Amino acid sequence: MNHREKRAVCFDRMLKRQLDLVVACLIGLLSLPVLLIVAAAIKLDSRGPVFYRCQRVGHLGRSFGMLKFRKMYDGAAGACLTARDDDRFTRVGRFLARTKLDELPQLWNVMAGQMSLVGPRPEDPGFVESHPEFETILALKPGMTGLSQLAFANESEILAQDDPITDYVDRILPQKIALDCLYVDRRSVAMDVRVLLWTVVAVVFRRDIAVHRDTGHQGLRRRPHTELAAVGSALQPETES
Repeated sequence: MNHREKRAVCFDRMLKRQLDLVVACLIGLLSLPVLLIVAAAIKLDSRGPVFYRCQRVGHLGRSFGMLKFRKMYDGAAGACLTARDDDRFTRVGRFLARTKLDELPQLWNVMAGQMSLVGPRPEDPGFVESHPEFETILALKPGMTGLSQLAFANESEILAQDDPITDYVDRILPQKIALDCLYVDRRSVAMDVRVLLWTVVAVVFRRDIAVHRDTGHQGLRRRPHTELAAVGSALQPETES
């Protein structure tokens, strides 16, 4: 890498970090009333802390505590993945899982520099250890949203209820790894902005987003989500519009 290329990489990283800080602070301020209401609802609904830190593997393989609103009963144990009808969810937790509001506290991880707004999805250490592709993925900071997060926004609904871990490892994780590697290869500030805009469409307007497995292009999913789940084609080009 020559001097000009190094300067371009440094500028890109600086621009991405500035985008993270500005947008994270703005979202944090705008969502402050929601954060306070959710925190109060969690305390009133069940015993236990408001927040939960799940261990994830971050930039360059460093472990960190990814912050979430607590969705489960205090002390609940079990699989590291949650299914749609997980009986460990509290009443408020079910609502948080459905609306993705449990992810809002990760704005703190972004501001602390542990995560980025857009990037590969941070994974559980057990999944990372068994997949060498993460050496490439972990060259970037993990993101609150990203290509794999958009493509599998309804992951808990399409996981096999009888054995979600096996289904995730065999069917879903390889597709997410492929998308995250694609993001690492093609990442740009422009792509990050597009991902953020489509995330707004997915979260605010409750629309399913398709992600092209070869280009990373995002668009509204044409076919019903249940049909896609049945054939395992959440990433196929023909699902876009």
